[in-house]
Amino acid sequence: MLVRASSFTVDLGEGGYLIGFTDDYEYPEQMPFGWRCGPATDTGAVVLTITDTGPLKLTVQIHDAPPAPETSAGWDPAEEISLRPDIPALHVATLEQGDILDAWPDEEPALEFPFSSEGSDWVRMRLYCDADDPEPGIGDHGERHLVQLWPAPPTPPVHPDITEADRQARAEYAADMAMPLEDYATVYTDTDMYTDTDRGEQD
Repeated sequence: MLVRASSFTVDLGEGGYLIGFTDDYEYPEQMPFGWRCGPATDTGAVVLTITDTGPLKLTVQIHDAPPAPETSAGWDPAEEISLRPDIPALHVATLEQGDILDAWPDEEPALEFPFSSEGSDWVRMRLYCDADDPEPGIGDHGERHLVQLWPAPPTPPVHPDITEADRQARAEYAADMAMPLEDYATVYTDTDMYTDTDRGEQD
């Protein structure tokens, strides 16, 4: 049975969004290329979107038992993963270029999961996706997501098979994330800041 729900628009950055029961997000060490979602940590998931820097209509539902599959036209096949929450409140954050921003609207009441008092709860997350324009790109693609959550012990994820190109993209992303920060930095000396003309004007 549906316990509670929330719907709002998320203004996406360049890397999709994070969703989960934690407010301590870090940039994911892995990206689930070839899938629409994958675990960012035990407590949250990273969701890849068709839309790059544009609006997404997000609906989140909390159920007290596994909901029946969505049969309405338009939804892509669902994917599922298990999460182990840190806190009862659900959080959503967008992945910007090198930054993570809270995306839960201020005017939208917090959505909390009704955990038992035992403290060993797991949650199953099911994701449905649809877009009017299925080609990835910038701007409004008429994209909408439905996230369904319910209490359930951890079980194997449900995802489509990935291609060799997806595996390569995952490996390249992992290699980039493993690169030391100093390898991205460029050191300039004082003399690099001036042209020959600048030096002549200062003499």
